[in-house]
Amino acid sequence: MRFRMVNGARGEVGAVLAGAERRLCLTLGALAEMETVLGVAGPGALAERMKTLSARDLAAVLAALLRGGGETAFAARLAQEPVDPHAAAEAVARAFAASVA
Repeated sequence: MRFRMVNGARGEVGAVLAGAERRLCLTLGALAEMETVLGVAGPGALAERMKTLSARDLAAVLAALLRGGGETAFAARLAQEPVDPHAAAEAVARAFAASVA
């Protein structure tokens, strides 16, 4: 799996998903979306909830990060795309790591 920083100042990460490079970014909007979808409030609760994601939860988190990176069209059709679950999990982890780098 290849990753690269797209805009390090913004915390963006590039990841190859479904055969193309995609941009992910942990924005405040993405965080709010994740909290809503996962039914938690606050960063501590989100961090704890991220430890037990189902496949559906992982897809929702990935979609939020893709929207944060401007990949709205891909995020909208994510369920129909052949995204490897391991690649998705690694992309999510890298997006969170980039936000604190």
